[in-house]
Amino acid sequence: MELTAEPAPRISGRVLLLLWAAAFAVRLAVASYGGLDRTRFGDAPYDVSIAEALAETGRFPVRPNAIFFRPPGYPVFLAAASLGQPDRITRDKIASAAASALAAPLLAALSARLFRRRSLALSTGGAAVIHPGFLAIGADVMTETIFLPLLLVAGLLLLAAADRPSSNLALAAGVVLALAALTRPSALALSPLLLSPLHERRWPLRARAHLAAAAVLGFVLGLAPWTVRNALVFHELIPVSDEGGASFFDGNSREAGRMYDAGDRKDVEAVVLALHRDKVERLKALDPAVLASPSRRSLALVRFGLDDLRADPQRAGRLYLHKLWHWLRPYPTLFWGLPVVLGLGALYTALYVFAGIGFARAPRRGAALFAASVLLISMVLHVGFLVLWRYRIPYVDPILLLFGLSGASDTLGRRWAQRS
Repeated sequence: MELTAEPAPRISGRVLLLLWAAAFAVRLAVASYGGLDRTRFGDAPYDVSIAEALAETGRFPVRPNAIFFRPPGYPVFLAAASLGQPDRITRDKIASAAASALAAPLLAALSARLFRRRSLALSTGGAAVIHPGFLAIGADVMTETIFLPLLLVAGLLLLAAADRPSSNLALAAGVVLALAALTRPSALALSPLLLSPLHERRWPLRARAHLAAAAVLGFVLGLAPWTVRNALVFHELIPVSDEGGASFFDGNSREAGRMYDAGDRKDVEAVVLALHRDKVERLKALDPAVLASPSRRSLALVRFGLDDLRADPQRAGRLYLHKLWHWLRPYPTLFWGLPVVLGLGALYTALYVFAGIGFARAPRRGAALFAASVLLISMVLHVGFLVLWRYRIPYVDPILLLFGLSGASDTLGRRWAQRS
């Protein structure tokens, strides 16, 4: 994250607000097309029901799900943003669309700091307004609507903290990353990157250590209230949720491969139902004391998944190759329809190519390494557990847009200038 001689260009608050308003309008239009008063996302009823309980009682239900409990971040958002009425799906959708629209101004601000070019920053923000991946996760009631902006805010604050340097900004970056982890626990895997200010050779070691320590402290403080709550309720150390075991089982059990071979939505629903039944049947055979313990129940599901992998090593090898390709491939699941698959395939292929150029020519090598680390950590984590297209978008698509548009500007822009 080394500092270039040229300062970051200023983007006015008015311009950032216009980017957010445009993004909000597009997401609201997409949400309206699908119906503002209903949700098609399968996990939405769980988050809405938890938000309802929170709004009515002021407390989270101890075990809203027989197998695991969900993170608190999104239900808290729904309860607050709906003004205490999360059962009003229209309010939930509008609030979620407004939150996800923050990706546009945030990416513009990140681009300005990374590449020091105002026109490129505005182009990146404009692309985020209409980017199909962001629209796919920004127009329904799903955790990604707030998870994506939280990740971007954490990255922007950490970058700004390293540039100044500022321990306060580093502390805030850690807190926001903790909020992201309280929304989707996979963000816990990014916590080691809070130590990245240690590599800021511009500053003395003492200053770098203060930045890293502040970021880690913010992360711990952000998680602490919920972790303490879990300790008081379950008498176990559970930083966020016990859903990791269920995710690992879903992604590695003997039924897991069927998910990636599914030809249509009905096939996916059948696999999800089969996975749930398999989990329930195996859990029934456990000692009641294990079932009563979230961490022991989660570890039991991990052991079930590992047993299935060891039982058929060839199947395990094919499964992991399939999951890796599912994460890397530039097109979504085929049941989206051929026009969508071809269109998105062309878009993501171009982003991959230009992002490679953008990484190679990045003016801030430390920032490029940080972004590459995010890509690698998220890929390894999800391939090891469970790969879904929507899981990939918050981690991969912002980086593809930032470095892809930079690479396109460096190549196509220069050719256009030469011809002119």
